Amino acid sequence: MASDSANGRRETTVSDVAAAAKVSKATAARALGDYGAVSDAVRDRVLAAAEQLGYRPNALAKTMSTGKSHTIGIVVGDIENPFFAQATRGVSDVAKAAGFDLLLSNSDEEVDAEDSAIAVLLAKRVDGLIVAPASSVDTQSLQSAIATGRPLVLFDRAAEGVDVDTVVADNRAGASRLAELLLAAGHRRIAFVSTIGHPAEYRAGDRLASSSVGDRVAGFVASLQEAGVPEPERFVRLNARRDGVDTIVRELLGDGATAIVASDSLVAQAAFRTIRDLGLVIPHDVSLVAFDDADWTSLSAPAITVMSQPIHEIGAEAARLLVRRMAGHGGPAETTVLPQRLIERESIAPPRPPVR
Repeated sequence: MASDSANGRRETTVSDVAAAAKVSKATAARALGDYGAVSDAVRDRVLAAAEQLGYRPNALAKTMSTGKSHTIGIVVGDIENPFFAQATRGVSDVAKAAGFDLLLSNSDEEVDAEDSAIAVLLAKRVDGLIVAPASSVDTQSLQSAIATGRPLVLFDRAAEGVDVDTVVADNRAGASRLAELLLAAGHRRIAFVSTIGHPAEYRAGDRLASSSVGDRVAGFVASLQEAGVPEPERFVRLNARRDGVDTIVRELLGDGATAIVASDSLVAQAAFRTIRDLGLVIPHDVSLVAFDDADWTSLSAPAITVMSQPIHEIGAEAARLLVRRMAGHGGPAETTVLPQRLIERESIAPPRPPVR
């Protein structure tokens, strides 16, 4: 047996299994690796011996001999965001059922970090990649992955000029619906807050680095414009990660905003806290709605109206598409757009009349 340097015990080898099964080392290797000609009776005997001895296959050696690692690499934008936790679970469920392990990396929504993460996963010889692009515009790292011949599927965001399978939610329709709810309640000074980075103050028609946020802003602005709200983009605030949600919410409320659409549950949670710290009451003083049905949104007082995304299904569908591509499925790239679901709760009320 070979020594296991990690704990001082000796590791079972193919030779040990072969000796216990009374077959040659080559026959044991074929049975354990499930390749070549081996009778069912011999394979059963080898596998029984391997189980009895606690044999663990050498994954690196198997990868080098077969060219397949039976692993999928996934790169998420922010591992602390509950969205990515749920989406990763969806990927994991499908990957496990298909016989693949999962390697997880975090880009922190930075293109350079995404490039490094993809490089590491490719070095580990993953059979395919699932990526939430840090940028829908700067796609060099994605193009580099495609150049290696590994199948790639994008989720949550699309990427310009990257012709691969993509799974997204219908963000434009979701944002429009949230804006319409607030408009129907009488709000006209409605804000939209996102952490996405943008080099300048947002102007209608600006191209944003994330297609999902870009779609949300476009749907939000279009609904306000259709309702006759002047300067519908006036209260769109980006860069909340850089500038701080607390600072942005304070500025918005000081500028007269009466309702806020949070682009994700983390932004909503920070906005909720700031509104409370200011001594204001939701929805009596400020209405608040958000994307993503995070657990806290149904437990808070008041509970928050949200646009729920099919997060688990986004990840699961991305994994299904990748498994098909890794199995050799051809055909043109597919873009799957999944519907969102409105959950109305207690966080919307008509705006308070201005103090005279």
